[in-house]
Amino acid sequence: MSSLILFVLLLCISDSESLKTLKNLAVRHGGSLTIPCFYDEKYKSNLKYWCKGQEWLLCKIVAYTNTSGRTSVTDHPTQNMFTVELNSLQDSDSGYYWCAVEISDRSDDGDYVYLTVSSDPAVSVINSRVSGQEGGSVSAQCLYSAEYKNKQKKWCRFKDWTCFTVWKTTTSQNSAVLVTDYGKGSVSVEMSGLQKSDAGWYWFNAGDVGVTVHLTVTERPSTTAVTTNLSSQETQESMTTPEETTCSGTEKPK
Repeated sequence: MSSLILFVLLLCISDSESLKTLKNLAVRHGGSLTIPCFYDEKYKSNLKYWCKGQEWLLCKIVAYTNTSGRTSVTDHPTQNMFTVELNSLQDSDSGYYWCAVEISDRSDDGDYVYLTVSSDPAVSVINSRVSGQEGGSVSAQCLYSAEYKNKQKKWCRFKDWTCFTVWKTTTSQNSAVLVTDYGKGSVSVEMSGLQKSDAGWYWFNAGDVGVTVHLTVTERPSTTAVTTNLSSQETQESMTTPEETTCSGTEKPK
């Protein structure tokens, strides 16, 4: 009997290895949040959806891929990821949700996340989308409530689930990352030497709760384009008409 109960519990609280997302997110009342859900290559062509409810087997489907409204689901098959965008969130939207994949010949697969919507969230960011130029730098300002002052702060990358901790400059094959906690409810994340491969989804964590941030890295201006513009300017100057030359060089009256 005990074995049967355990089996049922495991079904109700699914924790997929083929589908992965964060476990605990916070957002401000009336705000919006985008949640990335990563999946195995085998799910690339499957239908994705988002559902609500603590128990996996009883969760209620909120939105499928390519639906619009307050909740939208967008698949990014080239990145083995789909995103769930939640808008105009209310306190009543708090609860368990599931990133899910529809499977025709067996039970669907899903991974859960708990979302807390409040007027004073445990963590938040000034900008949920930041951008920087290749070779340049970018910063993200992250906030946390007083109760999380002594909790560990981390800046993490979804692509490889690597995390960077406070007061430690980490240099990898990508950019250098410095996470600074000012101890007054604010953390600064500085990323320098940006590369195109740095682009993508990140999250800021204080204790066990997080918030997502997307980074866009744009190409640096082409030196060829600058040279062309200068050459064009020089050509225009050399083609000045005689009349214009005479006017600009008018002699002072004696």
